[in-house]
Amino acid sequence: MTRTLDLAIRNGTLIDGTGNPAFRADIGVRDGRIVSIGDDVGPARQEVNACGLNVAPGFIDVHTHYDAQVFWDPTLSPSSNHGVTTVFGGNCGFSIAPLSGKPEDATYLMRMLSRVEGMPLESLEAGVPWSWTSFADYLAEVERGVAVNAGFLVGHSALRRAVMGDRAIGYTASEDEITAMCDLLDASLQSGGLGFSTTLSATHSDAEGQPVPSRHSSDTELMALAAVVRKHEGTWLEMVSDTGTSFKLENVERMTQMSLAAERSLNWNVLSPNSRYREIYNNQLAASDYAAGRGAKVIALVAPQAIGLVLTFEAGMVIDAMNGWGPVMALPVPERIAKLSDPEIRKELSHSAHQASGPIGDLADWSSWTIVETEREENKALEGQTVGALASRLNKAPLDAMLDLAIEEDLKTRFMPNLSGADHESWQMRGAAWRDDRAIIGASDAGAHLNMIDTFAFSTQVLQQGVRERRLLELEEAVHRMTDLPARAFGLRDRGRLAEGYYADIVVFDPDTIACGPLHTRNDLPAGAGRLYCDAIGVHHVLVNGQLIVTEGHSTGALPGTVLRSGRDTRTVPIASPLASAA
Repeated sequence: MTRTLDLAIRNGTLIDGTGNPAFRADIGVRDGRIVSIGDDVGPARQEVNACGLNVAPGFIDVHTHYDAQVFWDPTLSPSSNHGVTTVFGGNCGFSIAPLSGKPEDATYLMRMLSRVEGMPLESLEAGVPWSWTSFADYLAEVERGVAVNAGFLVGHSALRRAVMGDRAIGYTASEDEITAMCDLLDASLQSGGLGFSTTLSATHSDAEGQPVPSRHSSDTELMALAAVVRKHEGTWLEMVSDTGTSFKLENVERMTQMSLAAERSLNWNVLSPNSRYREIYNNQLAASDYAAGRGAKVIALVAPQAIGLVLTFEAGMVIDAMNGWGPVMALPVPERIAKLSDPEIRKELSHSAHQASGPIGDLADWSSWTIVETEREENKALEGQTVGALASRLNKAPLDAMLDLAIEEDLKTRFMPNLSGADHESWQMRGAAWRDDRAIIGASDAGAHLNMIDTFAFSTQVLQQGVRERRLLELEEAVHRMTDLPARAFGLRDRGRLAEGYYADIVVFDPDTIACGPLHTRNDLPAGAGRLYCDAIGVHHVLVNGQLIVTEGHSTGALPGTVLRSGRDTRTVPIASPLASAA
């Protein structure tokens, strides 16, 4: 006798993730997996009516920073609301395990994450237990309950701090320290870490304004750590290189050699198509060709949209990357205000910023910045205005008008620079990058930069703008490139497709309405801190391992997610295999 299904999804149009045309069928789920697909899958204890809707594999977000948020929000919102059923954390070298056990090292990581990844320090202190030392203990803590499938890379800065302590900043690791880091990485991967991540980006500085620990590493250290990854099934490398510029040959060679040392793919963050900087775009994508020509594999993560940054002079992130601004932005807020109030220093800072080229140089167009949100009620009327308009009305220079307003509000005023990349030609480049087999759609940064960016909604952004509004991708291809393709590229076992035997990670959505709701601030973080948020529109149901976690925009409270462990939940993808057909 046929067993009753746990759940059936009926009357939907299936997009199975392979890129093949959509088709009409029902889906039967039992014991967390898809057991039948067809016209009549039989009786079920629970039913979902998908009439007029698409049924697709849950989206896979390969670049998040949910390492901390998982403790205060195991639903991992808003990603789960936007149809994401699998996330990878620990990117950019910024995992929160392993720890040395010394309180000062956990404190350092908290302050570093607050500075470089935009996580409120008060939330990190109040919402994260910090009770582990080993990576195994960290995963065990996460395993207490999570709504989506979540796996984590082992971050270089955490490794360096755990082994070297204060020497992690400003010092080259000794041979013994490199060996100790390799041993710690080995143990972390053995316990389920998905791979090794690092950053060399000049935009990544800690709470003291110093380069984060990984930026002090030698190539000898990087290659030794990459070689450890080779020993473990189902692992890979991730890094941030000199993003925002044309890659220097030495950095492309470094990525290539790391891939060869690990015998694994290396994915880097972030490729941001921009028609003003086509040469940078072409040069960065060419890193994959350079690596392939030497037997390595380098994969770009391409942004889902033109990235709009909401910045404050209090946080300082990105602003400190402007030429000459770093030392001032590293000062404590009272001293920073004093410096930013000085007319001569303002002139020096403005002059320095205008000397830079490329996307960072664009930031110096002060008049084009928009006043997004003010702290004081008497300034609310300024919201939505440009700094240029404010400066004209006050008969001030644009930088003076902006800094005067920020200082009046203790540097908490939120501004948005008018960064390029939203024009038609840039969107065409973005669509081409999404279709390019040297790249994967990703770079959401969900869980980080909580008051800066809205790329966490990457899945609905792609389906709304990329598919429905701009027609850059067909719907089936867009789904393929956010489900099956990343699953195959990173070796996820039995996920990423609607197929019998696969886990029932499923999203049910309306292709005619799927979108991001209005961007707004929610003060729902531990200690009352706020974050940017947008609701998903047109996402009706989300299932993870056969259980409904979101219905009509609301969490069901179910926590059926799997903590992904390398080897058990992932398999090794040979670096010789093409990205599009990686198995």
